[in-house]
This record gives sequence, C-alpha cells and structure tokens, in this order.
Amino acid sequence: MQIRPTVPRIGIIVLLSTLLVFGAWMEVRAGKVAEVKIGNILPLSGPSASAGRQCRAAIELATDSINAAGGIRSLGGARLVNVWADSRGEASFGITAAEQLIATDKVAVISGAWNSAVTYPTTQVAEKARVPYVVPVSVRDSITERGFKYTFRIAPKDSWRSRDQFRFLKDMRKASNTKIETVAFVFEDGPWGTSMKDQWARLVVSDGYKVVLAVPYASTAGDMTETALKIRNARPDVVLLASFTQDAVLLAGAMSALNVRVKAVVGSGGGHSSPAFLKRAGKACEYVFDTSGWEPDMNRPQIGAINAAFKGRTGSDLSAETVDAFASVYVIASALEEAGSIDREDIRDELADTELCRGEGRPGMDILAYRCIEFDKTGQNEHAGYVVTQFRDVDGTMERVTVWPKEAARKGFAPVFPAP
Repeated sequence: MQIRPTVPRIGIIVLLSTLLVFGAWMEVRAGKVAEVKIGNILPLSGPSASAGRQCRAAIELATDSINAAGGIRSLGGARLVNVWADSRGEASFGITAAEQLIATDKVAVISGAWNSAVTYPTTQVAEKARVPYVVPVSVRDSITERGFKYTFRIAPKDSWRSRDQFRFLKDMRKASNTKIETVAFVFEDGPWGTSMKDQWARLVVSDGYKVVLAVPYASTAGDMTETALKIRNARPDVVLLASFTQDAVLLAGAMSALNVRVKAVVGSGGGHSSPAFLKRAGKACEYVFDTSGWEPDMNRPQIGAINAAFKGRTGSDLSAETVDAFASVYVIASALEEAGSIDREDIRDELADTELCRGEGRPGMDILAYRCIEFDKTGQNEHAGYVVTQFRDVDGTMERVTVWPKEAARKGFAPVFPAP
C-alpha cells in the first residue's frame, strides 16, 4: 500500500488564503488596481442641499473626464469611483459619514464637506485615522490651523478676502499714483459683518490708513440714508462694505442720491455678489468694486467649454465653489498618479508635494482664478486668493467685470480707479 503525505484541510485553506492575499498585494504593488474609491461628504439634503448637489455635479464631471481619458495610468488605468455621503449640513451626520467611509467603505481619500461646521470635525476624524482629506471649498481659517498632516485645502481662507482687498488697494494706489489715506468701515451688525470689520481693523494700520468711520447697521433697515450721510460727512478715500443684498441695494441708491463721492467703494461678496444686487441697484452701482473667489469672465479661454459641459448637466453656470470642487478631483488624481499606490500614506505624501499649475493640460487647473495649487506645511493652498470685480456700463448694460489681478482681468478691461 502506497502511503501519501497528507496536508490538514485547515492548512490548505490557510495556504490558499495566504496566496490570494499575497497575489492581491503583488498586483497592487505592480500598479494594477481596478478602481480607487473616493469618499465625498456633502450636504445632499437639508438647507445647503442645492450647493451640495452643484458640487456633486462638478465632481462627477471631472471624474468622468479623468476616467474617459484612461483613469490612473500608474495603477493600470484604475477608475475613480465616488462614494457619496450626505451630511445634511450637520456636524453629527458628517462625523458618522466620515467614520463609515473610512471603516466600512475603505476609501483611499476623503473630499468635503462644503459646510465649514462639518468640515472642521470630519477632518479631525480623518486625521485620527490617518486618512488624507481634500477640502475643496470650506473657508473657516481654523480648518488648516491645527497642525494636521492629512488635511489639504484648495480654497482660500476666509480672512484672505480682506487680505486681498488691501492688496488690491495697494496696487491701485501705485498704478494710479493716487493717495489713499483714510478708510471707512461700513458693515451689517451681524456675525459676518462684525467679523469683516475685525479683519479690516487688523490690516488697516500696517497699510498706513486712518479709519475715519466704523459704522454698523441693521441689515433689516428699510432705509440707508442715515448711513450714507455718515459716509459723506466722514469723507473717506475708500469705503469697505460688508452687506447683504437688500441693504447693499439701498446703500448704493442712497449714496448715489446724496452724491457721496469717494475714490473707491469695495464690497466683500455677500449681497454685492448676488445677481439681484446688479439688477436692482442699476446705475447706482457703477464703479463699485467687489471681491470674489472666481468669475466666469476671467481671462481663461477654457472656461467656456467646461462651463457648457457643467450647464448641460445642471442647467446652471459654474461658480467659485463648483470650480474648486471640479479642481479637487484633478488634485486627487494627480496624487494617485504620482503615488502609483492606493496606500493612504503614499497618497498623503503626494498631496503634500502637490504643485499643479495652469497650462499643464489639466482642465481643473486651467480655469482657476489663481495660478497654482500647492500646499504649505499647514495643508493650505498657498496660491489661493480672490479676484476683484467692478460694476461697469458695457455697451449700455451694467455688468460685473473682473478687473484684478491683471492676469485674470476680462480681456480689454482694467480698473477705473479712482472713481470719476
């Protein structure tokens, strides 16, 4: 009788399992991955749902484009697969979503979360789990001020809006050889307006300006004549505004009616960025400046085609937030391409080394307001910033025209400064 050596059945199972795991590991190391999961936390329901759905559409557009172009080539053409999680705009739901994306869905990287109040705690969850987290939009300064190593923000900080307002004034002072010595702070008396006033106050002294007026007002005011009179009596060179739509319209009308003459009025987004402001203020808003994260008329030839594709999906035009969401997918794809791996640490390291600029064939970069995306040691995109627009009469129609910085200005336009 022939005696055959035997292997315990459990040993065969363990051996086969080991070989399968080893084979899968070797396949990943060889750069062959079918798909890469990206977890996306957005407010897809609740008060911010409209913005969340717009950002989702922008992310899907970029994802489809990258996948159609061959996916992640260093991973054998791996497709990007989005895993969606609804935060409802609430921190508690966002935290649960982040935990599930990490532990259950096993995503390679997280993106989100639009609401700063959700992004702040969910980045903390990701940091603890050592999962890279790309922040396309949320602007709260403190998101990138906690010493985190796995958080990377594309958008500018909120405080950089006031920073760029003062940079703009410095450029205008030099370019027009115009003295700017005094400023007025005029702001709605809620949390946002007060925050803007505090930011201006921190910058004004270092730039050598004297504050001749700091006046809060109720955004629910039905008449802004008194505020306009205060501005006229203070006679500032520049007025910095933080207003909502209704008060912005009323103040523009009151200043026009009282013939308040200043060298420049500079808005801070908010109501001045609303299409309703332009429509309702009409001629009274001519030559008013405003700050913005992105504008469709910038000198970026690629905007038209990408905007058309986005509008075909959503019926809406691109915005500053959807552009950053669109760009974020290219940032993640670039990190994956450079890493040649789905290991979270490898992806984190490549995100930290990101340097993507316009003119390199990446649609997500070629429509940005600024030149590059490159993260500093805090994870903040150090090149991010704001543009300045001016309301101008263009062939008989009042339009919002990008005028600063020069390389982003609408072709054929420059700031009118000081106001005539």
